Amino acid sequence: MTPNEILSRLPYSEPFLFVDKLYEIDENGVTGTFHFKEDLWFYKGHFKDNPVTPGVILTECMAQIGVVSLGIFLLMQENPEISENKLMPKLAMSSSEVDYYLPVYPGEKVKVVSKKIYFRFNKLKCETQMYNASRKLVCKGKIAGMVY
Repeated sequence: MTPNEILSRLPYSEPFLFVDKLYEIDENGVTGTFHFKEDLWFYKGHFKDNPVTPGVILTECMAQIGVVSLGIFLLMQENPEISENKLMPKLAMSSSEVDYYLPVYPGEKVKVVSKKIYFRFNKLKCETQMYNASRKLVCKGKIAGMVY
């Protein structure tokens, strides 16, 4: 399954899609990017005169790239009939523990790197990290979700 095929199966659309591109994906992890464009809806009210990306949106971006995209890949590997029948997997985040170190401002592009901790009984848990364009760590954490 190619990165573009996975992107087409993500259960999100704008304005709540926080994945632009997937670069590498295999059974152990995924790397992808997202550009936080200056006109995104949440910047209008998140810190008057000094917009910054909310932490919950950063977490969602890490989850969409690092858990959902990887979960779709892993589920398709285990169940080829899902791919053949073009079924859309269902996903739900079950837990997250994220530490934030740097802000992400409007116009910034981030890179998410995720490594699988485990995938069993349709539960995927990953160690995720987000970097800014200067390759500085923005946030990191463990995010888990159910894929079915």
